[in-house]
Amino acid sequence: MGGSQSANKINFFSRHSHLWLRRRRLLKQFILLVFKTEKRKLQELNFIFCSDKFLLKINREYLNHNSYTDIITFNLSSDPTRIQGEIYISLDRVKENAVTFNNSPSEELLRVIFHGVLHLCGYKDNSKVDKELMRSKENYYLKRFQIYVSREIGST
Repeated sequence: MGGSQSANKINFFSRHSHLWLRRRRLLKQFILLVFKTEKRKLQELNFIFCSDKFLLKINREYLNHNSYTDIITFNLSSDPTRIQGEIYISLDRVKENAVTFNNSPSEELLRVIFHGVLHLCGYKDNSKVDKELMRSKENYYLKRFQIYVSREIGST
């Protein structure tokens, strides 16, 4: 992948011993394409995969919310076109949501990852219209990622 963007700017950290995230290299490259498509430049992005308990603690401490959530996204950049952020994802919540929405855990995890990336690109999910746009973008990038992986695997 050319250009100044580097997949090394994206890091995955897990507070769990078992993280079911496949094709990490391709996912990192694709996330860079999402930022490029959304006209953003990446400085650094950290994904932290954790438990419900850990994310609830963060939700209480930093957002004053006393509820479980699947994702919390922190935009650490002062420039909206240059992305620096942290995305915390509860694997407990992802597993439960996969059952609720009849998805595989891997697909649900990808959806949540793209959801966080879209938040960093400026998309919101506070209103019904915002939620519909966010879901539409998630679906778009999920499909594009499947095509991207198929092409990359087919070319090796």
